[in-house]
Amino acid sequence: MTTPTVLFVCVHNAGRSQMAAGWLRHLAGDRVEVLSAGSAPAGSINPVAVEAMAEVGIDISGQQPKVLTPEAVQTSDVVVTMGCGDACPFYPGTRYEDWALDDPAGQGIEAVRPIRDEVRRRVEELVASLA
Repeated sequence: MTTPTVLFVCVHNAGRSQMAAGWLRHLAGDRVEVLSAGSAPAGSINPVAVEAMAEVGIDISGQQPKVLTPEAVQTSDVVVTMGCGDACPFYPGTRYEDWALDDPAGQGIEAVRPIRDEVRRRVEELVASLA
């Protein structure tokens, strides 16, 4: 069986998509290849997202925002978008999910924790659907 590839996409690839990628790596290990990218990547990852994930024992501090490429979408089995809308290229045969999540940019830790927890819930559902 081949390892499924999941791509998480948000505009800046600094918060939601990085938290989702962190959760998927944590929950699925090497059973899933994890990618994340942004349509307009930020210069660095959101420090509050890093802090929120560190609270649950997941270190995403070493990640860097990456630019979304058509190749990344094409090689992915599942593409999860988080508010990037039409910026995400569409390829037939690829499974797309759009997760409406609040953007943690500019928010304090109190606002980011519930986003982190909702991302975990959705990633758990995604892992179950891939099994």
